[in-house]
Amino acid sequence: MQKISIIIILACIMQACSPSANHHPANCDYLYDNLPFAMPKVEEPVFPNNMENITRHGGVPDGATLNTDAFAKAIDALTKKGGGTLVVPKGLWLTGPIVLQSNINLHLEDGSVVLFSPDLNLYPVIETTYEGRSARRCQSPIYGKGLTNIAITGKGLIDGWGEAWRPVKKMKLTESQWNNLLRLEGSLNAQGDIWSPPNRRESLRPVMISLQECNRVLLEDVTFQNSPSWNIHPLMCENFTARGIVVRNPWWSQNGDGLDLESCKNAIVVNCSFDVGDDAICIKSGKDEEGRKRGKPTENVIVDNCIVYHGHGGFVVGSEMSGGVRNIKVSNCTFMGTDVGLRFKSNRGRGGVVENIHISDIFMVKIPGEPLLFDLFYGGASTSLEDVPATEATPQFKDIYIRNVVCNGAARAMFFNGLPEMNVSNVNISDVTITADRGATIAESDGVKLNNVRIIADQGVNLILRNAKNIEIDGFSGNENENAKVSVSGNRTQNINIAKSAVRKEDVSINQSVDETQVKFK
Repeated sequence: MQKISIIIILACIMQACSPSANHHPANCDYLYDNLPFAMPKVEEPVFPNNMENITRHGGVPDGATLNTDAFAKAIDALTKKGGGTLVVPKGLWLTGPIVLQSNINLHLEDGSVVLFSPDLNLYPVIETTYEGRSARRCQSPIYGKGLTNIAITGKGLIDGWGEAWRPVKKMKLTESQWNNLLRLEGSLNAQGDIWSPPNRRESLRPVMISLQECNRVLLEDVTFQNSPSWNIHPLMCENFTARGIVVRNPWWSQNGDGLDLESCKNAIVVNCSFDVGDDAICIKSGKDEEGRKRGKPTENVIVDNCIVYHGHGGFVVGSEMSGGVRNIKVSNCTFMGTDVGLRFKSNRGRGGVVENIHISDIFMVKIPGEPLLFDLFYGGASTSLEDVPATEATPQFKDIYIRNVVCNGAARAMFFNGLPEMNVSNVNISDVTITADRGATIAESDGVKLNNVRIIADQGVNLILRNAKNIEIDGFSGNENENAKVSVSGNRTQNINIAKSAVRKEDVSINQSVDETQVKFK
């Protein structure tokens, strides 16, 4: 009983401290103004006027009564009427997994908390996916497959009781946090640096919200928190809308992603807030050969006016992007202390093409890593720097447009780390100002254009070009009252074009590995 009381208090405190989810008009037509690619307007679900209150089906909001059957009976009653809205009033609703049906709006009134039980035996093992591949995992706390017209709305909160599922790494906690954790029931690994909860099913941890092959999906105003693994995972869905939601996990939560759109088509994510333990807003499309065979890219996605407080990346593509990613617009977002800001990641073996990405008006503060990162050696895989033959398993990142970006505080301004056999290509960066400990590094990249870019670096040169080719620099500056410094190296470097108005010739250091005729001043 004491454990339940603590959960009730914590849930109420977290809800009270969360940013208010103001009502946002359903009309999102403004998002389609001046889109740089063709995209139909995302269709939102429409529901019959039927309404059921969970209390009519035996629901009890006392934090102790298990309401799994009450949710199932209420959903079934609505389904028999052709669908409608299931109202969850104020209170603490303890429950096992909820299985949605078509034409159901799960509406959480202000003050309602849906708390998923820590009894892991309530979640049967099913055939599903994990990180882009087919897998057997426990059923998600909220699950729906092959549905049409579904929504989770309202001012309430959904808590996945993730601490019952997740291991915790010592390196992610302070000494006092770790010592407090060791006082709880659980076990340590052989090295003594990973704590696991009792009766854990580590290899079976589910995402909290799993929506597969669904059409016309709306998540609006609800707070989603404390998931066993990823928080929200739409997979192969079409016409998906997330509007005004709050998504959060403890920053140490293992695999604690916010929103992972995988192989989805026609989606908008607008006016949302994220504070999570892994990637915040993430675009995926399956992993390696299985993802390529699925052949479903994530495409036609608009992300606008979102804020990310913590996460491994603010906006992320990959690393599971084997089915492709295209036609993405990200604008008017703020990242406050995310490990990386704009994060593109993959490695040899993934395959897939990421293209036609448009990013603008991004503001970042205190980024421990890079505000802009392209890492095709993600996770330490494909470590060889040698040029190997390109195959269908070689990932491609191309045709990416980034403008109006400001970052105050980062470890390194930018890092482009392409593959020798498949460079990051045609990346256009304009109107960008970054203050960082170190400057930008562009390596194994082809066709990068820098226009009106300022890199203020506390140490070293402002820009390093290594094994880069067909680079255009026009309008580049560095520290105040100092000339921008550029270093060029690598025997694969070709056709570097620098406007004299941007960088003085005497401020460009050319390594002996570079043919000096390949560095041109215009």
